[in-house]
Order: sequence, then structure tokens, then C-alpha cells
Amino acid sequence: MQIEIIGEPLEDILLIRSFEQGAEPVNQEMFKAEKGEMWWYSSKELWLGLGKTPKLPAITKIFRSLFFKRKDRWPTHITLDARGRDAEWVGNAVNGIVLGGYDLQLYKTEPKAISDFFKSGTLSIVADEGSDAGQSAENALKTALVQIRIMDLMNAPSNYKKPATLAEWARKSSVENGYAVQILEKKQLEEQGMHALLAVNKGSDEPPVMIVSEYKPPHYTQTVALVGKGVTFDTGGISIKPSANMHLMKSDMGGAAAVLGTVELAAQLQLPVRIIGVIPSTENSVDGSAMKPGDVIGSYAGKTIEVIDTDAEGRLILADGLHYAVKHYQPDVLIDLATLTGSVIQTLGYEAAGLFTPNDSLAAELIHAADETGERLWRLPVWDEYKEEISSDIADVKNYHGKPLAGAIVAAKFLEVFTDAHPAWAHLDIAGMAFGDTEFAPGRAGTAYGIRLLITYLSKLAA
Repeated sequence: MQIEIIGEPLEDILLIRSFEQGAEPVNQEMFKAEKGEMWWYSSKELWLGLGKTPKLPAITKIFRSLFFKRKDRWPTHITLDARGRDAEWVGNAVNGIVLGGYDLQLYKTEPKAISDFFKSGTLSIVADEGSDAGQSAENALKTALVQIRIMDLMNAPSNYKKPATLAEWARKSSVENGYAVQILEKKQLEEQGMHALLAVNKGSDEPPVMIVSEYKPPHYTQTVALVGKGVTFDTGGISIKPSANMHLMKSDMGGAAAVLGTVELAAQLQLPVRIIGVIPSTENSVDGSAMKPGDVIGSYAGKTIEVIDTDAEGRLILADGLHYAVKHYQPDVLIDLATLTGSVIQTLGYEAAGLFTPNDSLAAELIHAADETGERLWRLPVWDEYKEEISSDIADVKNYHGKPLAGAIVAAKFLEVFTDAHPAWAHLDIAGMAFGDTEFAPGRAGTAYGIRLLITYLSKLAA
């Protein structure tokens, strides 16, 4: 898609105008500007209702919904009237427009047609003179295209998405976007003592990898390490999951996907922050060699772990990833993301991810970015009173407390052990957000959650 900024609407080109509820000239019987309401004012002018005082995340969703519902019928040239709108409004609208054309039909032999507008069309934006709408629109387009790539990765089944697939994705992205990537293969993981990651991998024929990305701009003052859980399929191991929804476990690499997308987009936007992306990746499968409940395993940090539940595998591989990031890069900020627990879904549903950090300033900054983007976070405690839940009789720590309470918090306390008491660490449990039920797919699908949140946080950190 090509985007251009113009001063006046073009003749004979579809013009989309938007209105808040109660604003002129929409106080008429035919069109009330209710949220998502659409009305053809003429054959070449479409009016879109935004509802009452919509927030920026709502703008994205309203435009995405409009373009999604008609994604096979748009002309190849469309004009958006953004006069009187600020640059942030334009960016959110453009992000929604591009995402509205997302094509989920990855493996269909006879896919339904999608308008060429989304691939080779032109979006003309009518903006006020002197507006920053052009830069905002271009950044929004880049963001949406990265989100679409990540949604493709999330929606791919496990036979098309192995640890090596994630590694190759990172390699190609690094070449195209100008950042460095190192892939630690199984032999290197063994040499370095990544015992927790290797233990989870024991039941799989697919070898594990550790993907280490580094985006290093010419000038920066902050280094942020992002660690993402990359379990490309999770059976639960010997503590096997019920079969009913196991096919959805292709999405258990949502944290890795968010990190991959954030590093790529940060490089494209040339953010003045050094970003380290660490992704431990494996399948969690079952065979005669698989890790068993009751096993005691090692870790890259040198700590021993009693494995109570093999389905609590994500925290095991993150343990090695977190300690690797701290040991090798000494980041100013350390953030991990993972589709980690069903407990966080029971607590927050599908409206927010869980945020765990002892650092009040970091919590406030992340929540501000979350509210701004609509990728919501809700802070939960990581008090030391929960430490007893991961105490083991025979090892330094155990991976699961075996109780039907505080599951997401206990998982966070386990991860904290491997951060080397980093003063600015945050854990985001995105289990309910990375892969969900939306109006944009007939079933559950990838959302690319975390990319806009992290990019907004990083942009403000660099300011």
C-alpha cells in the first residue's frame, strides 16, 4: 500500500469522513455517528461513526472493523479525510485500515478474494497544512505490516513453525532491517549449560535454539533486553494437556513473536534505544526421553530446579533466557513476555495481560504505554510472601506449587529467581492476549499483542 498526504479531497475518488456522535453535521435522523456506524452520504462519500469521545485505541478498532467487513470490495484508491485530526489520530486510523486487510487464509487452496487496495493500492490522506500526519501514517503502516507478519507466524501450525523456523525468520529480518542475530544451536546450548531449555526439549525430535538479536543504533543511552517464550508447540509433556484444545498450543510462542516483531519494528523506526532480544525456543513433546515430573534439572544460572509439572515448561526455558540476557548484556531494563499461565486468564480474562514487577516506575511507564495503545496491562503483586510457594525440599527451587491459586504470581516469583535481582525487571503474562477470539477471525487467531505496547514504551524511554 502507498500512502500520500494531500491538501484537498480528490475528485471521483472514494472519500471517507468520520464523525463523533453529536457533532455537526451528523445530528440528523439518517446518521447518528454511533460507534462503527456506516452511511453512504453519496456514491463517492462514506461517513463513519466514531461514537462519543473515542479514545485512540478505539479509532484503530473502528477503522479495522470497517475495512475488514468490506475487504473484498474496496477500490484501489481511497481518500481519508483527516482535517482537524492530530497526527496520533491519523496513525491509529491508518494502523486499523491496514490491519483490516489481514488475510488469515494461509493454507487455503482456493482463498476468497481480497481487494488489491491492501497490497498495491493508494491511501490519500487529506491533512491540515503543517501537520505531522505523513510521518505518523508511515510509521503506522510499518507497524501494521510487522504486526501482520507476526500474526502469520502466530497462526502457522506447528508443522510449519519449528524452533528452526523462528531462527530463520530472525535471520532474514536481521539482513533486511540492519540488526545482528546470533543463533545458539543445540551443541552450543549444551556447551554453555542451558540445562533447563535442553530438559524441556528432551521429548522432541526438533532441536532447540536460542535466538539472540541485537539492534544497536549509532547513539543510545539505554539498553533494554526483551526475553520471549518460544514454545512452538506445547503438549504439556508427561503432564499432558487435555486433547480438546491442544491444537491451539501452536500459539505458545506468543512471547517470542512479540520480541521478534518489536526488534524488527524498532530497527525500521530507528529508535535510539539498544534492544537485545533473547528467545529460547523448543517444542514440549512426549516420548521415552521426555522430562518427567519429579526430575531435578540444572539451569544456566547454576540453580537446580525440581520439576513438579512438565506443563510448567515456559518458565523453565525463560529461566535460561533471562539469566543469559543479564549475564551477557547487563541491560538497564529487563522485560520478559510469555503465554505462561491459564491462571492469568482466570484473573483478567481476555481484556488485559498480567504485569509483574517490583519496580514502581517501570510499572507506571508500561501501564501508560498500554493504555495509550489499547494493549492493556494490569499489575499484580510479586510480594516475597509468595516465595514459599516455590520452595523445594531437594532442589534450589521448584517450578510449580501444585495449588489452584495464585498461579500467575507464583510463576512470576519463579522467574524472578533467575533475574539476578535485576532492579528494573518486568514479566508480562500475555496468555489471554496473544491468541484470542476477535471479530476478525472465525476462530481464535494471533493478535500481535505486545508490539505496539513495547514500541510505545521504548519510544518514550528514548525521548
